[in-house]
Amino acid sequence: MNEIVNVVVGTPIYRQGAYILDKFMLNQKEIQQNYPSSELVLATNENDFGEELKSQLSFWGIRGKVIFYKTIKPDYARSRTWNIACAREAIRQYTLSQTKASYLLFLDADMTFDPLVIKIMKKEIQGYDVVFSGYASRDFKGYELGAGCCMLNRRTLEKISFRCLEFKNGEVIREGCMRELDLIKLGSKVKKGFFLCINHYKSKNEAKSVDPQPLGLFRSITTSRFVRYILISASIMLRHDISGRLARLVYRFLPEIR
Repeated sequence: MNEIVNVVVGTPIYRQGAYILDKFMLNQKEIQQNYPSSELVLATNENDFGEELKSQLSFWGIRGKVIFYKTIKPDYARSRTWNIACAREAIRQYTLSQTKASYLLFLDADMTFDPLVIKIMKKEIQGYDVVFSGYASRDFKGYELGAGCCMLNRRTLEKISFRCLEFKNGEVIREGCMRELDLIKLGSKVKKGFFLCINHYKSKNEAKSVDPQPLGLFRSITTSRFVRYILISASIMLRHDISGRLARLVYRFLPEIR
């Protein structure tokens, strides 16, 4: 392929979580066929799995790379969110140092997407720095607007890093919350909504889909810059994941709210 890489599709991946690998790779092939000037970058910290992923890219005929990263965290840290944060940071650094791509699109490995996802997200990001498209939570109890489908422009990638916090009491502020806080502080223009069809898999054959639709009033308020800034800042100050607990409470009592 001779096309210049305009969009990097980045995916943190590990063997245990790659239970729909065939579905994911087939979907990525379709995505790349619809947008040839893209490259799939898979980030793993498992060397043996990395070799298998290279074979998968070759088998499916997908333009892509497998990059390896180390999980760097405090000695007391136990949360898996460190793996995700370090993987996303490795992909960010690869995009900036090894490509001239204008955009980085994060797509999670336990989901499949509308094959036109890149074109859809590029359209939505016009006039913005970051775009999130929502999907069902993995436990099917609600909906999320996180990095499972998120596009960032290059200018924003140059200003942020992917990180998380874990306190000695075991409480964790996930990398998604830390990224959101950083974007708010930078004054980045962020757009959130449900812009495309996404299937989120709980297991190999069990998935929940979400289709394009307007963002509801309740979701618009609870994901607003002001509300998110207060909740995340308070979580860090109190060393308890207030924002996460509130989201789980909303999902429990109002699971269909988008």
